[in-house]
Amino acid sequence: MRPGRANLLTVLGLGLLLAVVALTAPRWARLLLRPVPGAEEEEKPAVPSSRPETPPPRALERQINVKLFLQAPDRQGLAIEERAVAFSSDLARQVRTVVEELIKGSQAGLQPTLPPSTRVLDVFVSSRGVAYVDLSKEIAEGHPGGSEAELITVYSIVDSLTSNFPLVKRVQILVDDKPSLTLAGHVDLTRPLSPDLSLLAGSTPSSSVGGQP
Repeated sequence: MRPGRANLLTVLGLGLLLAVVALTAPRWARLLLRPVPGAEEEEKPAVPSSRPETPPPRALERQINVKLFLQAPDRQGLAIEERAVAFSSDLARQVRTVVEELIKGSQAGLQPTLPPSTRVLDVFVSSRGVAYVDLSKEIAEGHPGGSEAELITVYSIVDSLTSNFPLVKRVQILVDDKPSLTLAGHVDLTRPLSPDLSLLAGSTPSSSVGGQP
């Protein structure tokens, strides 16, 4: 083949190739610009997982302040300690709570009036305003004895209940599910007792031994 003819064929071939490239360029451009499958998902920022919902705060428990009559630490007689306790619309339940707080003892340095092993077995408030408080046998078995100590124990309960609850006029203490003559041989427990605030330390005591004040 002559050189001139070969050069002509080469030029024609290059021209044809350029024409093909020019005609197909848009298609290749679209292919090159098409996003790779999955690339969008990788580029999207991860959505943070939702945190578990915080439960709403519990409603605050309603409380009331009560007066507890406990043994004065420096002299004979009762002293008052105020304390917040859970509120109950059930009077018997509220009375039970106060007696249980007496059993727990003081939080302010006063002396206990009931043996700590004592348990409240039952409480009932009659329509006539008498609170019947049934205590376990430990109230008598753990008692130190003596007329003064027995007065303090009995009226710690009576004065605490009648002072805090206007509907409670008198209190009768039962021991181990039944009426008891006394706790330690001195204070008559066979009938309901009225309050005796003269037993507060510094007051002139009244004679309550053997019956109601």
